[in-house]
Amino acid sequence: MNAPSDRIRLLDIRDVPLSVDEVAAAVADPTAGGSTLFIGAVRDHDSDKSVTGLDYSAHPTALDRLREVAEVVAGKYDVIGVAAVHRVGPLAIGDLAVVVAVSAAHRGEAFDASRALIDDLKATVPIWKHQLFEDGTEEWVGTP
Repeated sequence: MNAPSDRIRLLDIRDVPLSVDEVAAAVADPTAGGSTLFIGAVRDHDSDKSVTGLDYSAHPTALDRLREVAEVVAGKYDVIGVAAVHRVGPLAIGDLAVVVAVSAAHRGEAFDASRALIDDLKATVPIWKHQLFEDGTEEWVGTP
């Protein structure tokens, strides 16, 4: 089995639209029996408030932290490939904010690793969301 870092196929934080096809292709492998893909998009509401858009900001260490999260997932789960890309900058309703994918020999491992990857990314990578609401208010989410 390859080292965890060898199983990381794509990691990035970008200020341009994300490609689901690119992320899925990054983890494609003839030895994979299952691949999972999670796509996080900007929704038009948060709780009971209408969202008009948002803006993601990343700390300069965010990509390093994303790599650490991916390495932990690749080390903990029996995966073949791991990929994660997060967008920063202004996003409109429906834009993709994050795309993660995992491939493994079996579907269960792919599902478990994918869930850990997105959950740990959202919990620990310093990327902050500035939500803009229809009523003119705003809110920062995930800031220290």
